[in-house]
Amino acid sequence: QVQLVESGGGLVEPGGSLRLSCTTSGHSSTLKSMAWFRQASGKEREYVSVATPGGGRIIKLSVKDRFTISRDNNTVWLQMNSLEPEDTARYFCAARLAGPTPTNPDGYPFWGRGTQVTVSA
Repeated sequence: QVQLVESGGGLVEPGGSLRLSCTTSGHSSTLKSMAWFRQASGKEREYVSVATPGGGRIIKLSVKDRFTISRDNNTVWLQMNSLEPEDTARYFCAARLAGPTPTNPDGYPFWGRGTQVTVSA
């Protein structure tokens, strides 16, 4: 069973930066897709970015100039710059073992508990 643990969230002022980390355990071989999703209060969970072992990267269009995903084996990071109040949400790491690289949360069987990001003055 794959366990995912996110860290790095917090309270930051608009324009600030945060770096989220997601570490894994319970699986020795390389995971296929590792993704970041976020869910704001009262809203559906939405895709942010995904990374594959081969260097593939997909990122949500609305954040592509501010957010960067990186990955080393089964650890993934999300560097978030120029944060805006609209980025306030709980950020979740998700993973799958094989197959395509979905942006739908239903495509990911393994999830962390999330880390809260609050952007406010």
